[in-house]
Amino acid sequence: MRDIAINLRARSEQRDLIDRAASTLGKSRSDFMLEAACEKAQAIVLDRTFFSLDDTAFARFTALLDAPVEPNAALDRLLSRQPLWER
Repeated sequence: MRDIAINLRARSEQRDLIDRAASTLGKSRSDFMLEAACEKAQAIVLDRTFFSLDDTAFARFTALLDAPVEPNAALDRLLSRQPLWER
């Protein structure tokens, strides 16, 4: 069940276009807009998560990941905290 309202203003031409597209897919305006917004948001988040490297850069990157971690007090504090989902 949805429990949060998201309000926005649009020009009538934009609303009509959204309604036409939603109708084509047999969806309500809200369902169509929420799905489209979530797809875009997911693409943006994934774009910031995944990246590509050429062979040389990838070898350097993996070497850095495989290298032993140097002592780091801030990292030790972070790793010793209980995750929010376990609280």
